[in-house]
Amino acid sequence: MLRLIPKPLHRAIMPLAHRARHVVRRLRKKPIAGCSVVITDLQGAILLLQTSYGPRVWTLPGGGIGRGETPEQAARREVQEEVGIALRNITALGVIEEEISGSPHTAHLFCATADVRPVADQREIVEARFFPPHSLPEPLGHLTRSRLALYRERRREIRGT
Repeated sequence: MLRLIPKPLHRAIMPLAHRARHVVRRLRKKPIAGCSVVITDLQGAILLLQTSYGPRVWTLPGGGIGRGETPEQAARREVQEEVGIALRNITALGVIEEEISGSPHTAHLFCATADVRPVADQREIVEARFFPPHSLPEPLGHLTRSRLALYRERRREIRGT
């Protein structure tokens, strides 16, 4: 349904919808769940996005988990919608308990590798690029930093270093 709205109009209303969602979360304080995916290319560069709403920071692909959807299904859907990548292999890395807009938030973190270039949807996502892990852009969102820290920790555990 939202795809029927022209892209420029969709981008224009996203900041308003984002603010309204945060106000509702503050008032309701209902627990919410979401997912994020650390996607690397074949050289190990990390995919980061900039959205058309919210703070102007670099973030990971991801979003909310829909009713009846598993965290992995949500992760695959969000990545497909945001940057047009159909993830083949995806690995669960862990869960982060945090707070977003005064509401308890459970973030499911995944990692995957992509062999195609991302294409920003130009609605929710205005830029999508791979960056070398030693040269990530600033500013990174604070949630992105915590997710990348967990990603690095789990990679070290897997490698045994």
